[in-house]
Amino acid sequence: MAQTEYTEDNIRSLDWKEHIRMRPGMYIGKLGDGSSPDDGIYILLKEVIDNCIDEFVMGAGKTIEIRIKDKEVKVRDYGRGIPLGKVVDVVSKMNTGGKYDTRAFKKSVGLNGVGTKAVNALSAYFKVESVRDNQMKTAEFELGELKNSPDIEDTTKRKGTKVVFIPDESIFKNYKYRTEYVSKMLMNYVYLNPGLTIDFNGEKFVSENGLKDLLEDNMSKEDMLYPVIHLRGEDIEIAMTHSKTQYSEEYHSFVNGQHTTQGGTHQAAFRESLVKTIREFYGKNYEASDIRKSIVSAISIKVMEPVFESQTKTKLGSTDMGGKLPTVRTFINDFVKTNLDNYLHKNPETAEKIQRKIMQAERERKELSGIRKLAKERAKKASLHNKKLRDCRVHLGDMKNDRRLESTLFITEGDSASGSITKSRDVNTQAVFSLRGKPLNSYGMSKKIVYENEEFNLLQAALDIEETMEDLRYNNIVIATDADVDGMHIRLLLITFFLQFFPELIKEGHLYILQTPLFRVRNKKETIYCYSEEERLAAIEKLKPKPEITRFKGLGEISPDEFQHFIGRDMRLDPVMLDKALSIEELLSFYMGKNTPDRQEFIIENLKVELDKVED
Repeated sequence: MAQTEYTEDNIRSLDWKEHIRMRPGMYIGKLGDGSSPDDGIYILLKEVIDNCIDEFVMGAGKTIEIRIKDKEVKVRDYGRGIPLGKVVDVVSKMNTGGKYDTRAFKKSVGLNGVGTKAVNALSAYFKVESVRDNQMKTAEFELGELKNSPDIEDTTKRKGTKVVFIPDESIFKNYKYRTEYVSKMLMNYVYLNPGLTIDFNGEKFVSENGLKDLLEDNMSKEDMLYPVIHLRGEDIEIAMTHSKTQYSEEYHSFVNGQHTTQGGTHQAAFRESLVKTIREFYGKNYEASDIRKSIVSAISIKVMEPVFESQTKTKLGSTDMGGKLPTVRTFINDFVKTNLDNYLHKNPETAEKIQRKIMQAERERKELSGIRKLAKERAKKASLHNKKLRDCRVHLGDMKNDRRLESTLFITEGDSASGSITKSRDVNTQAVFSLRGKPLNSYGMSKKIVYENEEFNLLQAALDIEETMEDLRYNNIVIATDADVDGMHIRLLLITFFLQFFPELIKEGHLYILQTPLFRVRNKKETIYCYSEEERLAAIEKLKPKPEITRFKGLGEISPDEFQHFIGRDMRLDPVMLDKALSIEELLSFYMGKNTPDRQEFIIENLKVELDKVED
């Protein structure tokens, strides 16, 4: 066999933008179309905002203006402005930026100077405008290539930086910005930066009480066991309460303003120090899981030169605070021990409520222990030959794998549908869990049912979320059922299960409904799949005179060859979102309470509109 020549000609040095465009996942996680909160288009927006936040933190500029119209994004701050002679370099040369000068940016967010360059390289159009001392410098790029860079000119505009970009549609297919996701991101920014105002398309976001506001905005007052405990120190802020209804632990954690959705050393230290402090305060050796059950909390710390486990900064890896400071663990432990202990001494009513909650958790755990043991053995046996789960190779916890954010579990019903998905899925990132008929209605039931019901127990085991959300194995959990009334009912029952026992899966944007086409319209040259009546009419018009039209009644009717189009690059997902105005209990009782059959039918028919609250 002839050997392939390996000479100097084989070695290519990619320039900065080629590398980013060739391996976007290394810089912005996954691509996606905007239906998921960690899709690339939101990371691009975040990278630009991070620079504005750093200006605010340095005491320059109290307002950030953001405008998103269709595909175009504009972000304007009133900070110091990029030094005019460096405007082009800062957005187009690797390892150029002010963040390398620790004096100017002690605890900044964008530490490696890659952010805006990635935005530039992945945008069809990118413009930066910097104003300082009544002078302005602008530069325009297309796909990272400098197209226009006029000389510095005089101006009367206020100082600061403005960035305009349009993500490249050849990389981000069929994308759209969802207001709900952008708003949530911006709320996190203002919680972490009291005094900052963000104006997004005319709506103002502002927070006076930081993380206390975060918890109060995300929970109903009725669901809080006691008023939020809010503790602040230098470089650390903590807010916590317990939920009356939620089973699992819920953490919102941040480092230098980054939302660390995967937790990390700071979150682990907080969970540990909370248990330690509570045990010492009550003088009882309570189980850690009983102390933390139903906790809803937020922690934010500032660290010198943090180390994250991925470019998208979702998990903190640092063990120390930087310089000669103590370890993250010691720092958080000391802070919680002193401040939480003081708070509980000063607020005996709250202390009593926490103790009652722990004792209640202990009783429930003991009641469950026998069932749990049986269920675990069953799940163990089943996982050896778990017919329900056809797993994939890459999981969310594989921090070193740049496809981990694509990890997806499809929950399907019946053999024909799961057969089609299984044959056409990407075995690296897509797993399939098949249900047998309709799941149980778990509304109003206790956690016991999760262990007693084999299907729920196996689903919980497949997701690996029994102990903590940090072990979640798939980034996207996709309900894939037929679009008929039965399919809608199954959707409803599954959403009920997640709302009842694992609401943070929905709160953190992991749960979706798969859209599948209702029609196929084709002629000899072209096939178009249509997801609505409007799309069907447009396709008939395009492929006239006489195209062949097929209506799909269920997923089982779609052949595996065709199915791969609907779960591949052009997959359409509808996120399941919680409406802020309704608490989880209200939602559940509205959907699953004792309703008349007519009302249930109405709900099922309107499920997509009601629960998803997705903009069209």
